Amino acid sequence: MAVLRLLSAGAAQAVCEEVIAGFERDTGHQVEAAFGAVGAMKARMAGGEACDVIILSAQLIQDLVSGGMVVISSATDIGKVGTGVAVRAGTPLPEVRTREALRANILAAKVIVCPDPATATAGKIVMKLMERLGVASQVEDRMQFFPNGNAAMNWLSASSGSFELGITQNTEILPLKGVTFVGPLPDEFQMKTVYTAGIATRAAQPELAREFVRRLTAPEFRPRLIEAGYEIDA
Repeated sequence: MAVLRLLSAGAAQAVCEEVIAGFERDTGHQVEAAFGAVGAMKARMAGGEACDVIILSAQLIQDLVSGGMVVISSATDIGKVGTGVAVRAGTPLPEVRTREALRANILAAKVIVCPDPATATAGKIVMKLMERLGVASQVEDRMQFFPNGNAAMNWLSASSGSFELGITQNTEILPLKGVTFVGPLPDEFQMKTVYTAGIATRAAQPELAREFVRRLTAPEFRPRLIEAGYEIDA
């Protein structure tokens, strides 16, 4: 039995876990996967960690291609992901469709959770949102950062506090049963991210890596990607 090693952005965790289940069942091989903020995953690969497949934002994959760490012909886009707002399942849904409503509800929130802006794409988007709304200093002491959006959403789902908001990428909200997707950020604040899969130039299992990427990006898997929050060009 071979082992396929995967490093992936947290934004792809839910869909990757689904592919992993089928991959292991059908091939008899094992997948060892780590999920986290894109910056942290890139750093692990650049630091020499064994890896066959890596999934990051398109720009970071291109950086790894330029650095000779990812096979240029292997880079395959999964889809584009926007950023949205979440609350714990079963709690009231705030209005977030307009700048004014979103600003008011952010100011009213007792806790705002999001990925760490030091390493995560979504965290950077959230901090830019706060700056553009003019509320960064007002909510600074109510913001809590997590290693990735999945960790932030799991915290939110387990919390018992009142009027707590989560802001992260849609693919880290929609698949999680413990939180409710309130809606996307208004268009003026969206900074959608394309996620791309690549195969390491030093992959120990290049054939298995190609099969994994094929399954993840296959036409028959697209409905699941869309359900999970990806936008896919026809």
